[in-house]
Amino acid sequence: MSATDSDDIKHGYDQVVLGRRSIRGYKPDAVPRKLIEEIIGLAMRSPSSMNVQPWNFYVITGEPLNRIRAGNTERMVAGVPQSREFRTGQAFEGKHRDRQVGVAKQLFAAMGIERDDKAARTDWVLRGFRQFDAPVCVIITYDKVLDGSDDTPFDCGAVATALVNAAWSRGLGAVINSQGIMQSPVVREHAGIADDQVIMKSIALGWPDDDFPANAVVSERKSVEEAAVFVGFDD
Repeated sequence: MSATDSDDIKHGYDQVVLGRRSIRGYKPDAVPRKLIEEIIGLAMRSPSSMNVQPWNFYVITGEPLNRIRAGNTERMVAGVPQSREFRTGQAFEGKHRDRQVGVAKQLFAAMGIERDDKAARTDWVLRGFRQFDAPVCVIITYDKVLDGSDDTPFDCGAVATALVNAAWSRGLGAVINSQGIMQSPVVREHAGIADDQVIMKSIALGWPDDDFPANAVVSERKSVEEAAVFVGFDD
């Protein structure tokens, strides 16, 4: 590989990583199955602990996805307790809560949703249960025999990140979310998820709607200085 080729690859990678945003508004246009297969194939180049490759993908569109949207929304509005199949942990506090609130403020400002506008805020939450009305939903699962291993969700997180970046490199938008799988019985029924699988995450996928205000939001990130500790380096 020449130095020029190496620079082109580096710059292309930088453009994807630095340009990618979480997309929460989509065009209704269908996404070709062949393109999704290509994206998943790229994502599956992700590293995994001891090459276990614990991930599986259920790719849903059309009427089955509409049934999942309806079931999620109906059950959540009715007050049915959420039933996600992975541990959610305790509510965020301190700086982690600050970051969660910070991105919410960015999104609400972009959408013109006022603090006291309960109807608009509720509608925004319901969008999440509807997979943000994206034409495609990708459910990432892992083999139940691996349940309890901390490496497994770590590996699934890696493949999810690779998938959204691969999608962005092909002109597609995506957002990793949990709202779409809060009612796991609904997802299992309409996606036909096997009993030997644990539902890990969902990814809304489709062509970005450039006129949707929230799609322009770039979440604030902490700096390298805040996140990294360098040991043994000369200043």
